[in-house]
Amino acid sequence: MTGRTLRLTSRLRSRSTSPSRRKGATPKVVALGGGMGLSASLAALRRITGDLTAVVTVADDGGSSGRLRDELGVLPPGDLRKALAALCGDDDWGQTWARVIQHRFQSQGDLHEHAVGNLLIVALWEQLGDHVQALDLVGKLLGAHGRVLPMSAVPLELQALVKGHDPQRPDDVDTVRGQATVALTPGEVQSVHLVPNDPPAVPEAVAAVLDADWVVLGPGSWFSSVIPHLLVPELLDALIETKARRVLSLNLAPQPGETEGFSPQRHLEVLGRHAPKLALDVVLADEAAVPDRESLTDAAKERFGAAVELAPVARPDGTPRHDPELLAAAYDRIFRMHGRIGPWR
Repeated sequence: MTGRTLRLTSRLRSRSTSPSRRKGATPKVVALGGGMGLSASLAALRRITGDLTAVVTVADDGGSSGRLRDELGVLPPGDLRKALAALCGDDDWGQTWARVIQHRFQSQGDLHEHAVGNLLIVALWEQLGDHVQALDLVGKLLGAHGRVLPMSAVPLELQALVKGHDPQRPDDVDTVRGQATVALTPGEVQSVHLVPNDPPAVPEAVAAVLDADWVVLGPGSWFSSVIPHLLVPELLDALIETKARRVLSLNLAPQPGETEGFSPQRHLEVLGRHAPKLALDVVLADEAAVPDRESLTDAAKERFGAAVELAPVARPDGTPRHDPELLAAAYDRIFRMHGRIGPWR
């Protein structure tokens, strides 16, 4: 552990003995990821806990987020916006605001495809000069059932080593730059790293992980939304040191380009290569997405010391999307079966 991480961890531990942990409270849950995968997890988790924090990747460089990042030098707000929308309640207020912040302008001018929530978040960053304070204020406006934090306070670039990124050179390994490009590569992603390679974690994100009862990693784009959290040294140290139980939620299907042809156990293998010291308690997978349960069970145990829980968590329409109610039921069962006895039990 670096000296900087030791100092940060010591400082945050002194702050993380929070008076909010009261008898009868629900579990403190921290969910890490980005994009639609994290949104699915948050939509489920907000149904079963009143103490929920999302820690979101900040390496997006495409679409509205990429344009705002390039023009204003800000963090990409898109995945943060999606997380806030997922935390909106099911009442009229929550659903109205969820639609508003997700709304994209359609025009022939500069506003084309900009999301309202992206502009709102960036405006508050400029007004307040504080990423966390601004996101907390947006969450309060929306009535969000939880808190949203960036994993780092500096914009990050995702880079990947990809075999066969150029179909004309299928055996060559190239460095591919940018989250949007990595997510769509036709080649085989072998590893990813961040630039800068030692980015500072947001202190509140580290504090949340250290103070959690459960940490949920995934689902989501494996190389561009899930693994990047393990590449922020202070955040990885917190994930290793936390007394929380840790659950990894696997995707329903391989992602075209990024994880094409990956088995569930291959997902575990590449995660383990990027964070060899990380331990897990539970690996959650949809039972229909695991053709070889024994191999997954062995891989989870050998790589992470984890148990495997299989549950129906996909939407019944056959699309590879999580059903919030089914995913909530799976998380709730895991928290009850594998959780330590605590104030929320």
